[in-house]
Amino acid sequence: MSLSQLKIAVLVPCHNEEATVGTVVRDFRSALPGAEVYVYENNCADRTAAMAVESGAVVRSERAKGKGHVVRRMFADIEADIYVLVDGDATYDASSAPYLIHKLIAEQLDMVVGVRVDQSEAAYRRGHRTGNRMLTGLLSLIFGRAFKDILSGYRVFSRRFVKSFPALSNGFEIETELAVHALELSLPVGELDTLYFARPVGSRSKLNTWRDGIRIVATMLKLYRSERPLHFFTCIAVGLATMSIGFAVPIIITFLETGLVPRLPTAVLSMGLMIMAMLSVSSGLILDTVTRGRREMKRLAYLALGVPVSSRAARLFSLESPDEVVCLRS
Repeated sequence: MSLSQLKIAVLVPCHNEEATVGTVVRDFRSALPGAEVYVYENNCADRTAAMAVESGAVVRSERAKGKGHVVRRMFADIEADIYVLVDGDATYDASSAPYLIHKLIAEQLDMVVGVRVDQSEAAYRRGHRTGNRMLTGLLSLIFGRAFKDILSGYRVFSRRFVKSFPALSNGFEIETELAVHALELSLPVGELDTLYFARPVGSRSKLNTWRDGIRIVATMLKLYRSERPLHFFTCIAVGLATMSIGFAVPIIITFLETGLVPRLPTAVLSMGLMIMAMLSVSSGLILDTVTRGRREMKRLAYLALGVPVSSRAARLFSLESPDEVVCLRS
């Protein structure tokens, strides 16, 4: 079993990457000779499309601005057995692609994430590194499990993952949605360390640390509400009930001592908070039932799609060493 027997698509979303896209296309065509490289330019104001065409890529356009829109369009349009998603900024190591694909097939996984191992201080800014750790910790706290690098832009997917992924995000929060989708459906996933380089001279990052960080956190909370509604609304109910009890205790003590309720507005507030707490729990129970049904439908859609290769082929593939996989590039 070799990579040449699989239909592999390399997906490169780009916004004004004239300085780097040519290098990315050439490197991945060299690392994966049998793969088709697709560059989707997203409202580029430079020569990104022209440079990609000159380097041998298939170039298409997506007008809706944002990486999430581009990834959604790519997943919908392109047919393949294996999908390699990588940013067009030439910071990821193309020679790692055969290793990532080998791991995906040999272990019959649906997603392998390239964990960034930076090669210089400039490659991975301190603010981005800290933010990634915080977001990874938040994801683990909310969903119980997490990846080492949830914001990595270098991933390999099976066909059944791509074609069952709803892709609802618009911007850089798409990586978070990919991780949550895998965790919620308990999909077989893996990670592999890959080299991560600084951007070449003339290339500029499109990621805004604070703005996109806030959007990613907001996406996590939205996914938490939609995927774990009972837990989400129970936490709100606990907070409301705690406030209600806090207001009620002095009133109850005064009533037991004097037989009077001197602070009627506070008593009404306490009762209202407790009613809201009960409504929150009820909402969580109802939405949890809906979410379970929706999750079952997503799981069935996922199972309806075949695995990239047969079990026997995967076993044969797993016998190959990583060095043999890399040799397939020559």
